[in-house]
Amino acid sequence: MRYLIGRYHEVALKGGNRWRFVDQIKHNLRAILSDYELGRIRSLGSRLIIELPGAIPDDVVRERAALIFGLQNFSISYPAPLDIEAITREAIARARGLTAKTFRISTKRDYKRFEMNSMEIDRAVGGAIADEFGFKVDLENPELTISIEILPEGAYVSAGKIPGAGGLPVGITGRGLTLLSGGIDSPVAAHRMMKRGLHVDFVHFHGHPLVTTASRDKALELAAHLTRFEGRATLMLVPFGILQREIVAKSLRPLRVVMYRRFMMRIAAELARKVGATVLVSGESLGQVASQTLENMMVIQTATTMPILRPLVGMDKNEIIVEARRLGTFETSILPDEDCCTLFTPPHPETHAREKEVAESEARLDIDRMVNDAIAQTEVVRLSFPRPA
Repeated sequence: MRYLIGRYHEVALKGGNRWRFVDQIKHNLRAILSDYELGRIRSLGSRLIIELPGAIPDDVVRERAALIFGLQNFSISYPAPLDIEAITREAIARARGLTAKTFRISTKRDYKRFEMNSMEIDRAVGGAIADEFGFKVDLENPELTISIEILPEGAYVSAGKIPGAGGLPVGITGRGLTLLSGGIDSPVAAHRMMKRGLHVDFVHFHGHPLVTTASRDKALELAAHLTRFEGRATLMLVPFGILQREIVAKSLRPLRVVMYRRFMMRIAAELARKVGATVLVSGESLGQVASQTLENMMVIQTATTMPILRPLVGMDKNEIIVEARRLGTFETSILPDEDCCTLFTPPHPETHAREKEVAESEARLDIDRMVNDAIAQTEVVRLSFPRPA
């Protein structure tokens, strides 16, 4: 029998509400491994101990567990009786076949009645490993760490700990709708909010049929990639080109970009309510482009009463690119496309819009009808991982 042992850090600080966070992690684990039948999941101190079925490969466990927000680290562990000889045999089994030349033993003895303390266990097991394989001890930077956990019901032995996603479990803090542009920033913004426990759905505004479907296709690929972190999500694809053309015909050229963004916020807020989201998430970074000056962002904000979260607002582009590469969305985000953000964009957009001027320009438009038309034409795509929706 193998066990996935997940350890949480921030969740452990939640006091009397910790059970809610732990239950959410359990729910998310079962969802993300729903193509396998997990055994019992139980909480013990700052750990979750999950019985793994024999059918699930180790590499699948590692890949999926690394997606679970709320886990600081995890390991695939094997049980042993509370006997130093049995623990040593299991440690040797974990090290067998590995190519490391240096190692260390790391014991955590939660069960204080065990006859040996952590240092004594380290020495006993470490000596046996060195004798068996000829590995050298390196306490600072070992190639292999054998982890031993001494708990009341037995010991658990693993070949090291794997970093988890950290943060809070997805779904514990509410539901949001991310404006997914197809660029570099918005996937990173969505991922950051997932890490704070927000379940995220997606809305993408595209210019088809006035342009190709490239931006729509990219958004679908990015949303599918991000859905791996939460199991299920909804992507709403809004045809925005016709609406933009109407704005162009009845508004001042410099104000168009701000007006586009205000309509996006109105439409997104209505779609958010349909999926039960209470906040919008945007990938805006202060000063990055014309629509993201402080003045323009404030004018755009007033188009809806729904709160807009901007987790990247203080980050520069290089910082965002580093996160996008780590997340695995960068290569998709930089694929060429024709998105609605560049459709009918004036050469010199306004960077210091005033709400009065924007309101006067919008007065020439039938806002409710335009928003309702866009919503009526929205395509809804249900996404799920690992199984198709």
